[in-house]
Amino acid sequence: MAEAGIQLVYGGGARGIMGAVARGTLEAGGRVTGIIPRFLINKEATQSALGNLDDVIVTEDMHTRKHTMFEKSDAFVALPGGIGTLEEVVEIMTWAQLGRHRKPIVFANIDGFWNPMMALIDHMRGEGFVHTGHLVQPLVVDTAEAVVPAVLTQAAALAETAPQGDPRVIGRL
Repeated sequence: MAEAGIQLVYGGGARGIMGAVARGTLEAGGRVTGIIPRFLINKEATQSALGNLDDVIVTEDMHTRKHTMFEKSDAFVALPGGIGTLEEVVEIMTWAQLGRHRKPIVFANIDGFWNPMMALIDHMRGEGFVHTGHLVQPLVVDTAEAVVPAVLTQAAALAETAPQGDPRVIGRL
């Protein structure tokens, strides 16, 4: 991300996969914005870790956090994760289906982690429950190294179809 000049916008935690991604982005000279609800600061991060970020936004609740992350991001990536990751990416896909955005959505399907989710989405499509399915076309990549190129390729494709004066440039992921 740092090499591509893409800023990381994430949930602000210092632990787990996203904590590692944030540290790696910072160590490589990239910019990182953390968005974290006040009640999670001592559970997910430390004041010290938050102090290392380029920008920290503290919200009052999870809903505000998700909306702020949506507003500040140009694309969305779901790395392997838990229920919170699932909930966030489903909401982003719902907003795409409702026409609220055309931002790239990528599943980093490391070791097939997201295979059950992709099967469920295919099942929902097959049963007719994913209306305007052309608006819900997440990209699926099999390696972490493939995430940034996939996002940049999708952004370029969207820029070609965007109305004049609305170029999509990926600057925040």
